[in-house]
Amino acid sequence: MDQNILRKVGFTCVALSFIFYGAILLVPFLPYPASTKIAISTALAVIGEASFWIGGFILGKEFIAKYRRYFNPLQWLKSKKE
Repeated sequence: MDQNILRKVGFTCVALSFIFYGAILLVPFLPYPASTKIAISTALAVIGEASFWIGGFILGKEFIAKYRRYFNPLQWLKSKKE
């Protein structure tokens, strides 16, 4: 498979993980019983996590390391020189 296509698939998986996690915020407003809402929330969390790790596996270790540094709150206040 072409490297460019694999990269797009990896980024798509990571982007989908954010969508799945964001959809969890909408679950309380669904017209289903509480047990069904819990099942939907759990399924969205598992699918979101799996999607993220599949995308991370495709994109490689370097991408995950860069992603973790970017979203680490301890790194936000440090200057670029350090």
